[in-house]
Amino acid sequence: MVQSAARDVDGYLAEVPGERRAALTELRRPCRQELPGFDEVMAHGMPVYERNGTGEIAFASQKQYVSFYLMRGDVREEFEERLAGRNMGRGCLRFRRVEEIDFDLLRDLLRATAARSGPVC
Repeated sequence: MVQSAARDVDGYLAEVPGERRAALTELRRPCRQELPGFDEVMAHGMPVYERNGTGEIAFASQKQYVSFYLMRGDVREEFEERLAGRNMGRGCLRFRRVEEIDFDLLRDLLRATAARSGPVC
């Protein structure tokens, strides 16, 4: 599933295959806990967490991996050492297997995102 037509995150998660659904449900929890003041929306066919109408965090079940999108360049720079050697695109972390998801790292990235303000990229 690259993009979903689901209207909300519950609908999105219902479409995701079993093992990935459990992992994405587990990932959703800290997004909701650590991002106060953010809105959970569906955008670009995936769950997105917006602040003041700007997406800063997203996640998705892609064909070959689970993606965690981190749109704040300042947070990526701050976590450069912890992100080194990981499967990363320009603004996303990719996890080929759900067992590889580092929930502690993701929670720290969420907290750092919530603590920032200003331009995203």
